[in-house]
Amino acid sequence: MLIHSASQLLTLAGGPQRGQALGTLGIIEDGAVLIRDGKIADVGRSSDLRATWPDEPALDAGGRVVLPGFVDPHTHAIWAGDRAAEFEMKLAGVSYLEILAQGGGIISTVRATRRASIEALQAQTRPRLRRMFAHGTTTVEIKTGYGLQTSTELRLLKAILQLDQLEPLDIVPTFLGAHAIAPEYKERPQEYVQLIVHTMLPLLRAWWETHAPGRPLPFVDVFCETGAFTLEQSRQILETARKLGFPLKIHADEFDNIGGAALAAELGAASADHLVKTSAADIAALARSETVAVGLPGTPFGLAECAYTPAQAIISADGYLALASDCNPGTAWNESMQFIIALACRYMKITPAQAIAAATINAAHALRLADRIGSLEIGKQADLLILDIPDYRHLGYRFGGNLVHTVIKKGRVYPVHKLLADETWN
Repeated sequence: MLIHSASQLLTLAGGPQRGQALGTLGIIEDGAVLIRDGKIADVGRSSDLRATWPDEPALDAGGRVVLPGFVDPHTHAIWAGDRAAEFEMKLAGVSYLEILAQGGGIISTVRATRRASIEALQAQTRPRLRRMFAHGTTTVEIKTGYGLQTSTELRLLKAILQLDQLEPLDIVPTFLGAHAIAPEYKERPQEYVQLIVHTMLPLLRAWWETHAPGRPLPFVDVFCETGAFTLEQSRQILETARKLGFPLKIHADEFDNIGGAALAAELGAASADHLVKTSAADIAALARSETVAVGLPGTPFGLAECAYTPAQAIISADGYLALASDCNPGTAWNESMQFIIALACRYMKITPAQAIAAATINAAHALRLADRIGSLEIGKQADLLILDIPDYRHLGYRFGGNLVHTVIKKGRVYPVHKLLADETWN
């Protein structure tokens, strides 16, 4: 298939973008893409590719923008229940950490998720994934973390693996047994850390080899934060995971700067996420590494906070910056990376071009998949979006709707007007 007549074809070619290079879109005016066997076979101007491939089945982009599918490298998209009552509490002035201390927050969702079967979890999660896909997310990371016990955490992983087979978007799993201190260990947090280190992680390694043979190991993540896991506990968990061969991620500096970002850089983590209160020293440490700083602007927005990830400081330090939705039931139930781009432009003070790069090629790098997805280059997976806009700057400028006209995943075409209307589209 030859997709042609794009007003702007955003290739994002050249690999992940550091520092001031962020926002290099590689625009081809009146662009075209040739797809063969689910991969990109050629990229160029429409006149050139149509002359080279005159007999190829064609899809006319109709003067619309074409770009890589969005990559969402940080979500908690699988859970049971909701926390609408807690939202009302927050509006009345109760802080997130206060709600957590009262047994709400993550623990509230843990109780509901522990009671849910795999079938119930999938039934609640699939509509969220379909909305993500319809809004242009073609690859999504999904964390466990609402089990906080070995059996439920592994049940969540099993559900995630099955969802990856059921839905067209690619799912990258992450094990987040260290999302919060399990309620049974509330007064004995170090014992829960020992359970993760000595039981959960070794069992996970053996379980994965049986249930997902041939697949790359999942990421292991930890919530390094006041009220969750200390820096020392986070180090213990991540160092154990690294010894077992797992790639690493970390939640850090959402509420306090306790050193999690620097720890991520030291241990070679793929990403450090949130980074609202990150110090200049920690930003410098990230910039000296391959660890991607992932901003989650939907979270402070959802919490009605004023502080956001210091994008300009990360860019000035020559670091990698990516964006993610943090889709979760407590602070950011948002399934649209388009809205994340709009928030990042306004509150992280980056341009639409920078936000697009942060949501595609750099987000792919945060999952260590930039060699396969995140840009429109020969040999990469054919994950593309056709947006119903004439100029890429409408991303960021507009918000609250859906600008995606067509999603193309591994070369298969999904018109958006059919995605949510037709239950048999998969």
